[in-house]
Amino acid sequence: MTSYRQVLAVPGMASLLGVSLLARAAITADVMALTMYVVLGLKMSYAAAGGVAAALTAGVALGGPLLGRLIDRRGLRTVLLVTVIVQVVFWLSVPILPYKILLGAAFAAGLLMVPAQPVTRQAIAAMTTAGQRRAAFALESVQGELSYIVGPALVILCAAEMSPEAVAWGVGAVIAAGGAGIALLDPPLRAEDEADDGPAGRVPRRKWLGAGMIAVLTMAFGTTMLLSGIDLAIVATLEEAGQVSWAAVVVAVYGVASVAGGLVYGVLPRSLPTWVLLVLLGVVTIPAGLAPGWPWLCVAMVGAGLLTAPTLSTVADAVSRLAPAGVRGEATGVQSSAQSAGFALGAPIVGVAIDVSVPAGGFAAAGLAGVAAALTGLLLSRRRSEGRQAGSPADAIGKEPRRSPRTSR
Repeated sequence: MTSYRQVLAVPGMASLLGVSLLARAAITADVMALTMYVVLGLKMSYAAAGGVAAALTAGVALGGPLLGRLIDRRGLRTVLLVTVIVQVVFWLSVPILPYKILLGAAFAAGLLMVPAQPVTRQAIAAMTTAGQRRAAFALESVQGELSYIVGPALVILCAAEMSPEAVAWGVGAVIAAGGAGIALLDPPLRAEDEADDGPAGRVPRRKWLGAGMIAVLTMAFGTTMLLSGIDLAIVATLEEAGQVSWAAVVVAVYGVASVAGGLVYGVLPRSLPTWVLLVLLGVVTIPAGLAPGWPWLCVAMVGAGLLTAPTLSTVADAVSRLAPAGVRGEATGVQSSAQSAGFALGAPIVGVAIDVSVPAGGFAAAGLAGVAAALTGLLLSRRRSEGRQAGSPADAIGKEPRRSPRTSR
């Protein structure tokens, strides 16, 4: 059984996770910073703010695979240098850009966002042994939960004391500092025995993006779709009960439970398949809307929270195992895009379910979406297994090469 002390003892791991947390906390707060700037600084509507947020999110979703492919081909520091410069220019320019130009600039900034999360996942796969990897990805998923808890909350608190322009500059400065910090650390993105793969290590996309990888990406999409739907369903349920002021408490309990679940899961002696965790997450989410008030909703969210970080960590682990070393950057970028798409679509779909039924229907829709994605992933995984038994060359190439001594699980 691997302990977190062993993972953090890996040379460079603690520094990487610390700097990456700084960058990711700022990146998760960028939408909030732009929203507050458009509403408070430009005195425009929330719909206008949503347009800027959507442009940034669309850019991030489309840019993930592009940046990953560039990292595979040009190296980490080159990509980080370009993205840091773009972020500095964008965030410094925010207060002087007219709204229409801000829309296009936000899309470009998203397209070239500092790839803190994908790079951290790549580095974990390269820096850890097979026995350490699950605990390391559990820490990465906990890091993500902490960034969502801390980043937007800090932006809101700062907005009460500072101008929206200053808040935007601050967020941009932290994103750039995080990217520069990762560049200075320059973590390895391939294990020692993968370092000399060169062009021969770049497997064509059609060979690694097979049924197994699509299954994992489908579950990644379903997981974040479920998670974004939960946030909206919490607010709708408490608003109907006249307790919307307690939404922050429920969300905080949910976040803390997710952190605890991730930490516990990372040191368990055995792991569970991603589809099992996602089914369980969906099943415990569905009845949450029956909670009569905020205290019971907190209890219901503990169950969902305990499964959230473990599900996210198994997705990241699966992608790292399925992607050959030469295309691991592109694969993690595609994973980030799938998760961004899930976040973008989850809230609208759950919102429709709430509008046509009751707030409890939002939890049901989110949970069923997760279950459906899990079962779809299971079917695709079985198809991949059948292909292996039949000697499918595509599936055989799609496996991560054997490593010694760093053989994948």
